[in-house]
Amino acid sequence: MKVLIKNLFFGIVALSALGFLAPYAEAKNSAVILMYHRFGETAFPSTNIRLKQFEKHLKELSNGDYVILSVKAIVEAIQKGKKVPDRTVGITIDDGYRSVFTEAWPRLKKLGMPFTVFISTNQIDRGSKSYMSWEQIRALKKAGVEIGAHTSTHNHMPISGNLRNTAELEKSNLRMAAEIGARSDLFAYPFGEASNENKKLVHQNGYKMAFGQHSGVLNPSTDFKYIPRFALNENYGNLNRLRLVLNTLPLPVQDITPDDPMISKNNPPKFGFTIASSIKNLHLLSCFSSHEGRVHAEHIGQRIELRMTHPFPQGRTRVNCTLPGPENRWRWFGRLFIVTK
Repeated sequence: MKVLIKNLFFGIVALSALGFLAPYAEAKNSAVILMYHRFGETAFPSTNIRLKQFEKHLKELSNGDYVILSVKAIVEAIQKGKKVPDRTVGITIDDGYRSVFTEAWPRLKKLGMPFTVFISTNQIDRGSKSYMSWEQIRALKKAGVEIGAHTSTHNHMPISGNLRNTAELEKSNLRMAAEIGARSDLFAYPFGEASNENKKLVHQNGYKMAFGQHSGVLNPSTDFKYIPRFALNENYGNLNRLRLVLNTLPLPVQDITPDDPMISKNNPPKFGFTIASSIKNLHLLSCFSSHEGRVHAEHIGQRIELRMTHPFPQGRTRVNCTLPGPENRWRWFGRLFIVTK
């Protein structure tokens, strides 16, 4: 079955407005964004999805339960307060490996599924056989694939400094304009890591939406300069996990503290957030840290305060909170913290 795409999307929204469809209110203004890297490159299991796994993913995505739209269309709709269909999904791919062109694209094209590829321009310029060529990227763009920016060298932005990061963004824009005719207004942070200073810089350089690698559901409370995505790879790519992810609902939060993902002092941080008043049964909330396991949550009305007992190690620490929702679907909010030397 062909996947519902953009033209049909607007028809569904119109029907919903007339009352013919009645998905949950929170599902009509939220979407799940998936993230892949490599396809069939089994030497890199942490960033690779096996082809048999990927084909199972595509079979699930094309079964009629989901609406696959371009991430730009999804984000713009939610930014403008427009409704999207229940179980809307966007597909993104980072880095621009050659297997995107040889393995992923033929399968996605056959099913009519839109997707976005984020490329680091230096990797393409080197002419490595591991990456796509500019000719292949132009072919993708001509076919309607969104091409997003990913810096020039895939540098680690939180430790690079503004001068280096600005140069990376400017060079990436120049190379993309020269090779594919236009710069992009979509951006993905290398390694999915960004400080508040990085987010501000990316926004100032003209990117309308930027993506991380922290788990969660895109919704109106999302920071559109740091949009969550669910990463899929060999170890976290079985069909049960995919179905869990595809059916997640947002856990809308505000007043996040600390607001900067970079942790330089007060480690572990006193992490807190306020959940929207429409969300009930907070006593069922469960939060986990990637280095500590389940974390104690203190409840003060809709306010949640998490108290980790061990300092975060150097590098990244993920904190994920989930809450049972309607129809056996889970609400999900994730945060990625970064500790440098």
